[in-house]
This record gives sequence, C-alpha cells and structure tokens, in this order.
Amino acid sequence: MSSRVTDPASAYRSKGLLIDSNVLLLFFVGLHDRTRIEKFKRTSQFTIEDFKLLVDLIQQFKEVVTTPSILTEVSNLLGQLPDKLRYSFYQHFAYTLRDLHERYTPSGELGDERGFTKFGLTDMAILQAASGKYLVLTDDFRLAQYLEHQDVDVINFNHLRTFN
Repeated sequence: MSSRVTDPASAYRSKGLLIDSNVLLLFFVGLHDRTRIEKFKRTSQFTIEDFKLLVDLIQQFKEVVTTPSILTEVSNLLGQLPDKLRYSFYQHFAYTLRDLHERYTPSGELGDERGFTKFGLTDMAILQAASGKYLVLTDDFRLAQYLEHQDVDVINFNHLRTFN
C-alpha cells in the first residue's frame, strides 16, 4: 500500500474501491456459492475466509468501481465454470452488476498510456479510472507496484490475507 494511505477505509470511504479482476471474481463466486471458491480453478487460490475478508472490506466503501475490461475478464473467467453451473452464475453476475459503478476510458486513449505495452488494456483502464479518485484492490503484485509508482493508492489483497 502506498505510504500516503495509512487507513484506506477512512481515506477513500466516500470515494470508492476499484477491484481488479481476480479479486472481483472471488467476490462474485463467493456471493453466489461460497463452497465453489476453493473448487473452481480460477478462485482455488482463495478461501472462504478470504471472501469474508473481502466482503468486510467492501462494506467500508460508498461504492465499488470497475471498468468494462475488468468485467469482461470476470465474465470470461466465469465462462470456465462447468456447464451445469455456468447459467446460474451468469444469472447472478448479471443481477449483481447493477451494484457496480463502471468507469469507461476509450481503448484508443488507454493505448497511448506509457505502460500499455507492458501491462495491457485492463491494467491501463485501472490506472485511468483510479488516478486521484479511488483506492485499487488487486492481487497482482506487479500491477500494485506499477500503480504505486504512478501515485495511485493500492492495496495488494495478498498482504491483507497474510495478516488475517
């Protein structure tokens, strides 16, 4: 976490929390079926306790922020669920999307970002959406470091998991 933010809940409570793809996937899978978290290959690195930690964190913020590219990644990852589960997860995903605040930056503008060739579309969308506005929650160490170097406040979810 950036040294400028000692208590992200108080510093960003009224602004919002932007959640990266893997952590947002954990949230959606856990909301629909907590028992699936450790069974689904895309969330198997997480536990039910991680999900509870995430929910506790999210509840401290006025809004959860996302981007179209994050949602696309989450949707594609949910598509890897077994056929018999996919429909109900997509149905719940569609319903829960209403609670998110989506921020859009045209892809052409994201391609102009200095870090685009190293990090790609989704990460540059996170940078653009969060800069000066939102706290970012990610489990991607490399992205977290980059965002900190760009003066974007960020929490690495893996660090939170370590302390619980």
